Amino acid sequence: MRLVVLDTNVIISAGINPVGPPAKLVMDWVLEGRVKTVTSPAIVDEYRRVARRPRFQPYGFPPFWLEFLIEESLHVPGPLVWDRPLPDPEDASFLALAYKSGAWLVSGNMKHFPVSARNGVTVLSPADYLAHLTGKQ
Repeated sequence: MRLVVLDTNVIISAGINPVGPPAKLVMDWVLEGRVKTVTSPAIVDEYRRVARRPRFQPYGFPPFWLEFLIEESLHVPGPLVWDRPLPDPEDASFLALAYKSGAWLVSGNMKHFPVSARNGVTVLSPADYLAHLTGKQ
């Protein structure tokens, strides 16, 4: 089974643009059960908190599928610690979870995860991860 940690920006983008790579990844791969998401308590809290922000209300947030995605995820207990510096320390939980679970991290903010801070974790954009899944690299 393919394991993936989805950065919150992928969740938000999937809810805003139903035809972009994040939505294709969530709808065609994750919700169809071909890719398994991995979450932790901190990441679930962030998904829910960000999806309820007023600026996303016009897009119908939180999306109807968010709770299903959370429920169907592999849940790793926290807290998870990452000891390498990142441009945004709040992103550390995503790398720590990917590292601990052996999952790949998918993010629309690649600059938030410099190679020097990854400690071997594979980090890809949604488009690059889809290309990997479909063999179109």
